Amino acid sequence: MSIAHLLEDFTVQVGGGAVHLLDEEALEEQRLAAFEQGYGAGWDDAVQAQQQSRGQVSAELSKSLEDMSFTYHEAITRMILSLEPMFQSLSQAVLPDVIERGFAACLVEQLCDMAREQIEQPMQIMVPEGRSEDVESLIPSDLSPAPRLIEDPSLGPGQARLQVGMSRREVDCSALLTSVARAFDSYVFEAREALSNE
Repeated sequence: MSIAHLLEDFTVQVGGGAVHLLDEEALEEQRLAAFEQGYGAGWDDAVQAQQQSRGQVSAELSKSLEDMSFTYHEAITRMILSLEPMFQSLSQAVLPDVIERGFAACLVEQLCDMAREQIEQPMQIMVPEGRSEDVESLIPSDLSPAPRLIEDPSLGPGQARLQVGMSRREVDCSALLTSVARAFDSYVFEAREALSNE
C-alpha cells in the first residue's frame, strides 16, 4: 500500500493544467528506457562505423596488393630487358668461344664412349677443315685401333661425324648455339610483350 496520501502534494499548476511529477520508480524506468535507447543507437552507430571501416580497409588492402603485384611484375620484366645485352654477348661471343675451345675434347670423349661399346672396331672422326690437329692432340695414345681422322670440307664450324664400327653420331655445336640464341631472343621478346601490355 502506498503512503502517498500521507505526504504533501507538490503538483504545480501551470496555465490551468496540472504538471505531474514522477515518482522515483517511474523516473528510474524512464532513465533505463532512455539509457537503453541511447545504448542501442550507439551500438548501431558503432557497428555501422566498423563495417564502413572494414570495407575501406579491405578496398585499400586490395588496391595495395594489386599495386604491389603490378610493380613486382613490371620490375621483373624491366630486369629481364636490362639483361638483353648480356644474353646477346653470351650467345654471340662467350658460348661460341667456350664451345670452340671444348670442341675437340667433346669429340674425343664421345669417341671413347662409343669405342667402349664396340671394342676393336674401326673408328673415324670427320671434322671441318683445319680442326684435325686440335682433335688429334687429344686422342689417347692407348686407344686401339687408332682412329682415322678425316677433314671434311662439307662440315661447318662446330660440326663433326663420329663412327665406330656401324655406330654413328653427329655433333652439331652450331645448332646448339642457334637454339640457345633463339631461346634468349624468345625470352626477351615475351618480356617486351608483357611490358607493352601493361
